[in-house]
Amino acid sequence: MPNLISRLRKLDSCALSDALDSLGLPPAVSGINAQSVRRRIAGSAVTVKLVDKKQKRVGGAVRHLCTAAIEESNADNIVVIEQRTGLDAAAWGGVLSNAAKVKGISGVIVEGPARDIDEAAELDFPVYARHSTARTARGRIYELDFNIEVKVGEVLVKPGTLVMADMSGVVFIQKDRAEEVLIIAERIVSKEKLMTAAVLKGKPVSGVMGADYEKMLDQ
Repeated sequence: MPNLISRLRKLDSCALSDALDSLGLPPAVSGINAQSVRRRIAGSAVTVKLVDKKQKRVGGAVRHLCTAAIEESNADNIVVIEQRTGLDAAAWGGVLSNAAKVKGISGVIVEGPARDIDEAAELDFPVYARHSTARTARGRIYELDFNIEVKVGEVLVKPGTLVMADMSGVVFIQKDRAEEVLIIAERIVSKEKLMTAAVLKGKPVSGVMGADYEKMLDQ
């Protein structure tokens, strides 16, 4: 897994999305953007599912949302949160960003809103989210559980799924398909570098894009 994550960090979401497309797998999720710092992040998912107060489980220990996921995570992890309740309530905030920064966690991806974005930026901690809000989770949403399957965009994300996010999109890769996806993405990056070099040397872009681009995903 560390080798896969290392390779993943060298790629961008566009190449990975193209590779997933070529295999008939779900491509990048759009609309989840860097809220705090503009930095690529990659790692293995530690997941959290949040629900509204109507779905709050009765009995058992009550913990603040996302705290267990942070304590479970390390530098090779990204916390991936589903907050699809429709409520304007933050799934992530400043204290959590500080705790994640201390643990060395690569970043957080929120299908839903996050808050304390200025604080996360000052910490240089990457928060990717569907949007931002100042509204608290308190009394509105709760953690159903962590390290269970969640949904981001139209993609089902299991614990341990490989994750990569940058300014263009968020990509999820199942572990059992990771090697073939990475091989194709690496080949795409190599081809694109050659195409860019050709354009910079003066070759007409119509020729580069027409002849080579349509064959980019040929295996």
